[in-house]
Order: sequence, then C-alpha cells, then structure tokens
Amino acid sequence: MSPRAFRRRPTSSVREAPGGAGGERAGGAGDGRTDDAFTADALSYVDSLYGTALRLTRRPQEAEDLVQETYLKAFLASNQFERGTNLKAWLFTILHNTFRNMRRHDGRNPVDVNSETVEQAVDVAGEDHSPEQLLTRATLDVDLQAALEALPDAFRQAVWLRDVEEFSYAEIADMLEVPIGTVMSRISRGRRLLYQRLAGSRAPARAGR
Repeated sequence: MSPRAFRRRPTSSVREAPGGAGGERAGGAGDGRTDDAFTADALSYVDSLYGTALRLTRRPQEAEDLVQETYLKAFLASNQFERGTNLKAWLFTILHNTFRNMRRHDGRNPVDVNSETVEQAVDVAGEDHSPEQLLTRATLDVDLQAALEALPDAFRQAVWLRDVEEFSYAEIADMLEVPIGTVMSRISRGRRLLYQRLAGSRAPARAGR
C-alpha cells in the first residue's frame, strides 16, 4: 500500500485519536486542519500501518479501509498531536482504537486469546537463534511468516509491535489499552509459541537430510 492509495473519506467521529493538553500542535487552532509537513510525515508510515492492519483484519480490503479511517481521524485530530513526540506511535494508537471500535460495532471481540494455547506455551532452549533474533531479521522467511500468522491474535499483535515495529512496552500498552505487565506477558508467551512452531516445522526438514 502506498501513500497514493490513501483516499480521504467522510467520518462522523475522531474520538479514537489520542491527545493531551499542552505542547506545540501540528495543525490549526483546533479546526483539524493539517500542514504539509505533518501530512508528509504521517503518510511516510502508510506501509507500516497497512502491514499491521492486515495482521489485525486478515483481509486486504478491510486493512485498506482501516488504514484510510486511521489517516482521516489523524488528519482531523492533528491539532491534538504534540510535535516532538512519537508520531508513529500516535498513528498506531489511532489504528488500534479504530480497529477495536470496528469489532465492537460488528459484535466481535477484537482480541481472542485461547487460554488452552496460553497454558501450553513453554520455554524452549538450546536452539541456534532466539525468537527475538528471528523476528528482527531483515526479511521474514516463509516458515516464520506462517508461524507468526498462526499465533493467537493477542500474541501476534504484541510480538509484531515489539519485535518488528520496535515500539516500547509503554507505547504498546497505550495502543492495546492493557497494562504493561500484560504486554510483557503476551510478548514473552508469543515468542515462545512462535519458536515452538518454527522448531516443529523445521524438525522434519532436518531429519530428512
């Protein structure tokens, strides 16, 4: 998805945009207008937002709609953004808030955690690479991509935001609206599950050599 693919569409609410009092604002005096620099900076994250949206929705068209809605809310609420703070984190927070509201409107739980899968997540040791090293490689290979997609939604979101997008625990907690301890737990369990799946998928290949 490229900046040219973004099309503004009307909306009735910008409540998903986070903001706070004080600081220099990016847009006009509370009228939702954006300046060229803010727009250019915001659109530089379109591919990253789309990648995360696709992992949330699992459908390309819904992912595009989610990104477009995110940008529209961001542009309308640009006066709430404080210059000098993390614009990428601010946009991702809007994205996740919008996604949660869309799911609630559809009557679906935005995050479904399989408790049985959580309990089965165990420590894996003695391998050549840690989950963190695997995820921070420049290119996700086919096995890693499949293993990541197979994770429960809550774990996949947390691991992706931390190890691929490189947000801090505090920033992820704000985006997902959960305590930092929960974020850390989801990332730890998600990494272990990811590693288990990778080890399981590659063991037959090693045995056949």
